[in-house]
Amino acid sequence: MKVLVTGGLGFIGSNFIRHLLKARPSWKIVNLDKQTYAGNPANLKGLKVETIKKDICDPKAVDRAMKGCDFVVHFAAETHVDRSILDAGAFLKTNILGTQVLLDAALSQQVRRFVHVSTDEVYGSIPKGYSKEGDHLEPNSPYAASKAAADLLVRSYFVTHKAPVLVTRASNNYGPYQYPEKALPLMITNFMEDKPFPQYGDGKQVRDWLHVADHARGILLVLEKGILGEVYNIGGSYTCQNRELIQRVLRLMKQPNDLVARVEDRKGHDRRYALDCSKLKRLGFRHAYGFDEGLRQTIAWYQDNEAWWRPLKVAGGYRSYLQKAYKRK
Repeated sequence: MKVLVTGGLGFIGSNFIRHLLKARPSWKIVNLDKQTYAGNPANLKGLKVETIKKDICDPKAVDRAMKGCDFVVHFAAETHVDRSILDAGAFLKTNILGTQVLLDAALSQQVRRFVHVSTDEVYGSIPKGYSKEGDHLEPNSPYAASKAAADLLVRSYFVTHKAPVLVTRASNNYGPYQYPEKALPLMITNFMEDKPFPQYGDGKQVRDWLHVADHARGILLVLEKGILGEVYNIGGSYTCQNRELIQRVLRLMKQPNDLVARVEDRKGHDRRYALDCSKLKRLGFRHAYGFDEGLRQTIAWYQDNEAWWRPLKVAGGYRSYLQKAYKRK
């Protein structure tokens, strides 16, 4: 089998490739990645993967990369909500137009299966209960809106063209190789540097935490056993308020409470996400990581891999960007 992975140098994409190399060692993997700020070649260093540095919005490059592939797993996206609030344009181009280019190529190349990796944020904030795959999409940020649009585009290609597509929607991921502007790695690395972590508003936003290795397992399960045209939620094993997570990490890292800086809340900040994963579990999915174990391992990974994350923070344009994104209270 030959599989095209888009965005395989990113956090989730690189962890999926690592999982695939162990779970399906006979498969050939082609990685198509533009290598933006979050696409880090170090994430796949030394691994047997063909990486092509091209944009998914380039039809000719996509056609060449997809040639001879049986499967496509589409991760490539602009993903950071705060960046989408400041400048939505890149999100619309990559997340919508890029997905359309890939879908057209998949039809032309007659791939057997195409998995579009999406997010729980397309459902919007829910005060109680759990989001199910058939619920209305109510995205509240430009990022979430761009992903919801891509989800609907994928659906339209199934209905109109009978394209062999599937969609997965996952909750908040955590684990190794996550770019350090995201909440948990920013928290961990800031605490390692004795620097404060910005808590948005009252910190009572509720998030569902999914280890990236469990996410990778769920995606592979959907790729191989999912029903074409269907959507599958991949939720986490632990739900908590953001302020509870911060306190938990402080305790595990033995750091004082004064390393928390309460800042102005994000515009349009969703209050609560929660996913119903019963549909995926009917395919046989079970979580391999409990949150306590996964969080400790994640903290240890960043502590042991300072050479990986420190250059990203030193070089990061995200520092000046974060200063624009919030004001300290």
